[in-house]
Amino acid sequence: MADEQIETIWLTQEAFDAASAELELLKGEGRATVTAKIARARDEGDLSENAGYHAAREEQGQQELRIRQLESMLRNAQVGEAPEGDVDQVAPGCKVTIAYDDDPDDTDTFLLGSRELMALADSTSIEVFSPQSPLGQAITGAKVGDTVSYIAPTGKPIEVTVLEVQPYRS
Repeated sequence: MADEQIETIWLTQEAFDAASAELELLKGEGRATVTAKIARARDEGDLSENAGYHAAREEQGQQELRIRQLESMLRNAQVGEAPEGDVDQVAPGCKVTIAYDDDPDDTDTFLLGSRELMALADSTSIEVFSPQSPLGQAITGAKVGDTVSYIAPTGKPIEVTVLEVQPYRS
């Protein structure tokens, strides 16, 4: 197997606890429920034309995929708290507003943190950039007014200016 870079997943304690609870539910009650559905559908007879059986097997596959995702996320999690009070530089857990190419009309506001937060918090309506992404790496540690650059996936250099940094509260 080629060397794999394991990405750290930045989570608050609340997000870590929510993921752990979801994993426990899926591995216990979730597996038992889907196994019972498969058994009931199997008892109906011919499996080749049994839509209930195929739907239950599909549900089982999706559930097992989610279990693997949660296990990986929790295994690679770095638990910390979002910054409190005034924030003077960009760090994971911050809500950041940037301007592209020094254009005050071309701005973007996002959370610097784990994309996995989106899956855990249905109420998270803000875009999330990972600290390991090109943009995330470029702005981490920057202060309001700092201009930094990064290389976009297209190979084009992009310059951004940090306009605002504040702690994120969901």
